[in-house]
Amino acid sequence: MIRDVPKSERPRERMLRDGAEALSNQELIALLLRSGTKSESVLQLSTRVIQHFNGLTLFKEAQVKELTAIKGIGEAKAIQLLAALELGKRVYHFSSEERYVIRSPEDVAQYMMDEMRQLNQEHFVVLYLNTKNQVLHKETIFIGSLNASIVHPREIFREAFRYSAASIVCLHNHPSGDPEPSQQDIEVTQRLVESGKMLGIALLDHVIIGDRRFSSLKEKGYI
Repeated sequence: MIRDVPKSERPRERMLRDGAEALSNQELIALLLRSGTKSESVLQLSTRVIQHFNGLTLFKEAQVKELTAIKGIGEAKAIQLLAALELGKRVYHFSSEERYVIRSPEDVAQYMMDEMRQLNQEHFVVLYLNTKNQVLHKETIFIGSLNASIVHPREIFREAFRYSAASIVCLHNHPSGDPEPSQQDIEVTQRLVESGKMLGIALLDHVIIGDRRFSSLKEKGYI
């Protein structure tokens, strides 16, 4: 039983001392299960779980019904394990999204099109990038008709300093579905270009999102 294992070698104590990365798969599962059965320790139970699924590859696809078929795993323990698996998946995908790389206007459109193309109001969004053009942060600066007095460089570049961004990409949507830039769009873009030059943070592009169409002010020669 777990009480027969020296306290210093139990999963919880080892994790506190050595960190989670030092624990085996069985020990990590044991921490989630918390307890074993009357006839076996939680470590023995977690070993049987791994053996049942022939390792982590099949375990990550486990379902409640399959888990509860294992002797010693009730519904509560099965839910705990699946919750941990789902959280791990979300953390993995969240990390991938935060490192999306912008190489072209097409990349910007692909990243934001589904989110912005059907909005009923104009949203002005800024992507803050690192030196590798990876997205560090996404911020909606304002909602409403584009106006030079509203799109103030102070609000945009304040976030750039906060996230230590090397460059930015601006974009907004046209609810009409037509992504062609207006004179106001061009004036706002040029103002941000000049502000970025003074601050040492380049505006790489200003992309206008329409309905499954987009327009790049860089490609049109305004940046």
